This record gives sequence, structure tokens and C-alpha cells, in this order.
Amino acid sequence: MSHVYKLIEVAGSSTSGYDDAIRQAVAKAAETVEHLDWFEVTEMRGHIKDGQIAHFQVVVKIGFRLS
Repeated sequence: MSHVYKLIEVAGSSTSGYDDAIRQAVAKAAETVEHLDWFEVTEMRGHIKDGQIAHFQVVVKIGFRLS
């Protein structure tokens, strides 16, 4: 069986780490998009405040299957 996918790109942010930022981005996308199948982290960066990491930021491509 073959499938056709559409890609979206979302950004996630977390004060805890990159893993949490990825999970939050995927969870938020799942609230409005059905059939999510995979993700790819395309960018990683962070926000620094007073010499400390304040936020971890990621850009994630998410593929979802078109029905």
C-alpha cells in the first residue's frame, strides 16, 4: 500500500531541553492535524539570558498522511 504525505513545519520551545521542545511541537500539531506519521528536526537553537540558557528552540518538519 502506498501513501501520500503532506509536510508542515512548526517551532517548539522549552525551558527544560531539546527533547521537551520537540515533544511540545509534535503534541501541539497533533491537536489540529490528523494522521501524523513522522518528524525531522531541521534546526536547533536557544535563547540566552544573563549568561544562562533560558529556552531551547527547535524547528520540526512533520509529515502526515493524506487520506
